[in-house]
Amino acid sequence: MVRLIKRYESRKLYDTEESRYVSLDEIGTFVRAGQEVRIVDNASDEDVTAQTLTQIILEEGRNGRTQLSTEMLHDLVRKGEQAWKKGVQQVQTGVDRFVEASFDRLGPVRQAREEMEHLRSRLEELEGSLQDLERSGGPAAAPPRAKARTKTKARTKAKTKAKARTKAKTKAKAKARPKTAASRSRKSSA
Repeated sequence: MVRLIKRYESRKLYDTEESRYVSLDEIGTFVRAGQEVRIVDNASDEDVTAQTLTQIILEEGRNGRTQLSTEMLHDLVRKGEQAWKKGVQQVQTGVDRFVEASFDRLGPVRQAREEMEHLRSRLEELEGSLQDLERSGGPAAAPPRAKARTKTKARTKAKTKAKARTKAKTKAKAKARPKTAASRSRKSSA
């Protein structure tokens, strides 16, 4: 939210948010804290924000508290707003490079980035495979391992049933054979 400050003919500055008069130093503090201000002339409703902020810079220079180099001030006077924007862009670019370099120096962060990229690409591959399966009317809901287990169980069951049938047939044949004297004598000689 923009803080509205009214400038009166007497050059007094009135903060409408706090309902009190403020100094140029206080406005500078608001701006340094990240708050935007809009300063209007009370009589004409003219926006005088730029002039007031320039005055704050001037006052800080007089008091020896300015953070602007002489070179930057010369460029500002020579080229006006263009120089200011260029300076801000240079600072912003420098900060961006510094932050990126700092993150890249951190081994775990770099490793985590690489792992995330690998996982991201693997996830895309899997999503593509799923879409292909859905389009082709692929396998039913059961995953491949579950289907393999089901087939193995069915085979085992079939083998067990076949063994049971064979055993039952063998017993039936043995009961159906008549016991003869010759077969009894063979058993006793063995």
